[in-house]
Amino acid sequence: MSQVEAGGCLCGEVRYSFPRDAVISSFHCHCTDCQKSTGCGKASLVMVPTAAIATEGELKGYTVTGTEGATVSRGFCSNCGSPVMSQVAEMPDIRMIKVGSLEDSSWVSPVFSCWTSSAQTWSPADASLPTMENNPEL
Repeated sequence: MSQVEAGGCLCGEVRYSFPRDAVISSFHCHCTDCQKSTGCGKASLVMVPTAAIATEGELKGYTVTGTEGATVSRGFCSNCGSPVMSQVAEMPDIRMIKVGSLEDSSWVSPVFSCWTSSAQTWSPADASLPTMENNPEL
């Protein structure tokens, strides 16, 4: 039986859970949109199949067209503003959970960094991980 991971927003209005063995990958994204939406130098994300995630509460979304043309919707709590998960329209069966929204993120081990071309000098890409200057090939 797989460990169930859970998380949500700061105020608790939005909650989610998923089996850890459903995780596809985890990574850091240094794109400027992720920097603005997180308020820091990168977003740390866990990719999970949409069908594996159980949610409670409703996320408000903000959608943009990324630098390479992908349509990215970022979900956040409409009450406290916490960023919780994102979706790329061109990959509807996958969600990106914001690692900081997990109750326990100690098990997360990112395997690459993307958009290192826009990484800030004060928040550089992890030199021990494979890097990509732009989007990863998934």
